[in-house]
Amino acid sequence: MKTRFDIRLIAMDLDGTLLTTDKRLTERNRSAMEKAAEAGIAIVPATGRIYAGVPDEIKALPFIRYLILANGATVYDREEDRILYRAEIPPDKAIDVLDWLDGFPAIYDCYQDDRGYMTAEMWEKADRYAPSPIYLRMIRTLRKPVPDLKEHLRAAGRPVQKLQAFCETTEAQALVLEKTAARFPELAVSSSVARNVEINGAQANKGAALQALCRYLGIGTEEAMAFGDGSNDLSMIRIAGTGVAMENGVQGVLDAADRIAPDNDADGVGCVIETIL
Repeated sequence: MKTRFDIRLIAMDLDGTLLTTDKRLTERNRSAMEKAAEAGIAIVPATGRIYAGVPDEIKALPFIRYLILANGATVYDREEDRILYRAEIPPDKAIDVLDWLDGFPAIYDCYQDDRGYMTAEMWEKADRYAPSPIYLRMIRTLRKPVPDLKEHLRAAGRPVQKLQAFCETTEAQALVLEKTAARFPELAVSSSVARNVEINGAQANKGAALQALCRYLGIGTEEAMAFGDGSNDLSMIRIAGTGVAMENGVQGVLDAADRIAPDNDADGVGCVIETIL
């Protein structure tokens, strides 16, 4: 088993991993991360969220400097307010994907310049597509409704960090995942929560972002530990020297991991960190 002298960076997904189902940071998880930071280990949230969507209690942790955001579209140094890594979708390609998604029973949004946008009509009916009241609240608070998302992207002319679709059923989600991945093999298509599909640039994955951050910090990826539960965590689980799947994780992540942690409602992240300290 690796010790704190072997591991110099710990990256962890937020939803379904570090946070409980009701989106809380438990005292055990917070304490374990604090002790790891005191031992000289970099603590790095690695999330599908943009920085604006990271919970305040995570932002308040003084030992967190670097964050992997939007599934690896950006790596952010908040101490210097600087982007260290960027891998986004060109605006024309993003519009092509949205045209494609119009053929499915789904609503969609995008992250651009660390802000969320959604066509107003879709924003209004998000209650039919959000997998829980918590996610409905996130959609309503973190997405700005615009008259038409595709027209917004054309007018802005800037790249997109991430596109996201929400489906009414898990069956529809599976179909959108499969068909979109086949239609756009040059993009990264994954999922992080129930009934959602996330679409990023090819190099916008948590594994590539983790690799870039390790290179920047002079840390070997074999010295990194990564926690995750969803398919958007798979690249990070594979690249890290120690990949840890949550017990509540999807099968692909469980199969790829070096070890399994208790689920996100049982302080799984804290339990494993304690064993290396």
